[in-house]
Amino acid sequence: MSEYPRSLRIGSLVVALIAALVTPGGAAAHDRRTTPGGLAVLPALTPVMDCAAVTGLTVEGVTLTSATTVTGGAAPYCEVRGTIAPADTVVLRLPTTGWTQRYVQTGCGGECGSANINVGQASNCPPVTAGQVALATTDMGHQGQNDGSWAADDPQAQIDFAYRGVHETAVAAKAIITAFYRHAPAYSYFTGCSDGGREGLMEAQRYPDDFDGIAAGAPASNMVVQNTYHHAWNVLTNLDANGRYILLAAKLPMVHEAVLRACDGLDGLRDGILDDPRVCDFDPDTLVCPQAACLTRAEAGVVRRLHDGAVTDDGKRLEPAISHEWGSELDWTLFVPAAQGTTVGSENFVLAFARYLGFTNRVDPDWQLADLKLTVQGFWDTVQSSSYLSATDPDLSGFRRSGGRLLLWHGWEDQHISPQGTLEYYDALRTTMGGSAVDGFAKLFMFPGVAHCGGGEGPNTFDVLTPVMAWTESGRVPSSIVASRTGDGGVVRTRPVFAYPAVARYDGSGSIDDAANFVRTVPRHPVRDDFRWLGTRLYSHGYQQWCTAVGTSLVCRPRDTWLNRMTAR
Repeated sequence: MSEYPRSLRIGSLVVALIAALVTPGGAAAHDRRTTPGGLAVLPALTPVMDCAAVTGLTVEGVTLTSATTVTGGAAPYCEVRGTIAPADTVVLRLPTTGWTQRYVQTGCGGECGSANINVGQASNCPPVTAGQVALATTDMGHQGQNDGSWAADDPQAQIDFAYRGVHETAVAAKAIITAFYRHAPAYSYFTGCSDGGREGLMEAQRYPDDFDGIAAGAPASNMVVQNTYHHAWNVLTNLDANGRYILLAAKLPMVHEAVLRACDGLDGLRDGILDDPRVCDFDPDTLVCPQAACLTRAEAGVVRRLHDGAVTDDGKRLEPAISHEWGSELDWTLFVPAAQGTTVGSENFVLAFARYLGFTNRVDPDWQLADLKLTVQGFWDTVQSSSYLSATDPDLSGFRRSGGRLLLWHGWEDQHISPQGTLEYYDALRTTMGGSAVDGFAKLFMFPGVAHCGGGEGPNTFDVLTPVMAWTESGRVPSSIVASRTGDGGVVRTRPVFAYPAVARYDGSGSIDDAANFVRTVPRHPVRDDFRWLGTRLYSHGYQQWCTAVGTSLVCRPRDTWLNRMTAR
């Protein structure tokens, strides 16, 4: 979207400030020096108005309800709260000293519903820890109600959750920032994980001018398939004919230990981490025996099917191959219960989504997992709402033209969202735009041993925002990110993670817990992922649609002209 229509959204006071008072040149106003970390040296600015006066600003479509000075953290800030019509709650934190002209917007997870600033794996970014960036977030158009009922007969809330809320927050926040400091942000960034990762990709796909850099982690990009077939299969494939669970969580540590015995050394080290679980050819049937300490044949079948993913009765894939990578078994408690009679997380995710969002313009509070049709026709009937909810369009030409930088990342042990979805999106991106073009603005990092957005058995703490900032501000291309793991005595292991498809290999000397002793290696025979499944065409340009609320219904149409995109807002 061009800068011109965006300016139409800003109220008269802010328009005047932008026209008459904003420091000319934006990002060009600094002296082009950079820090050792590659960040631009930007003059620190202070506000030109009192915090309390922010509520007196006029920003079209925005009601500012409070502005309060908060102290006691790294630096004092002005916390601003308000609502973007009709119901998007927004929260901003504006430093009252030392603002270094950067704006960072954070995403939220699940179905959102609360406006809490959470920088996640960007928490170690120096300007963030020093309190030198303006921050904002949104609840994406609804409050609470994580059971999905917020979406019932409220198409505007569905649109705001799908894509509009994050965009309008970016527009409003930049207007407020510009008025508060009499200076527009020199650089704007977005960081989020899970649904926050989907939000970041939505921004790059639909609103390519909103952010200079985006860090999108474990993105729920293929949201509809994930919250129907992926999570439903986790439950359905583990039920016997009487509706009782076959595999219980007590067996998961045994399975995990067996996977490590079979595959841990394939990367040259036995360190409790699978560097690339796709090369592991573990066979659960090797654990079958009559003793209680083993798996039954039925339990081994469940383990295999949980790894492989959802299929129709005749074997057609309902999600990308490999639903749960080997090595992630300890976190399968998300969907493998400890005891009979337990409702697992996966079932709750599907029910909340399918009853109110999964089928466009259809609300069914009585819908159950058994109602999901594991057929080709059932699949296509189910995924129609992907056209506006999912962020799978691989044509980021607009984002590239705007100078945007994208850092995609995912943990190999993710128990919620399969890494295969991110790998498929990255593959589609390169196929659509060309590998050399993608290399110029997008990088993918796959973190061994990391579960959903963090946790897991590997080094699981790292900074994804500073590499994006350095790439944007000084052209320093991110080639590696150092991840760490802490224990009772502090940091116990560090490892470099290199931009995909490169991997880290031990150089043969020194501690295997020190990142300095690892080198970058590109596998001689890289894994070739199999992306042949029913939903392959969801990862195509033009599949996304723009929607309008008409009464209690959504009316959606294909992406076409600029004018239609404007009126769809």
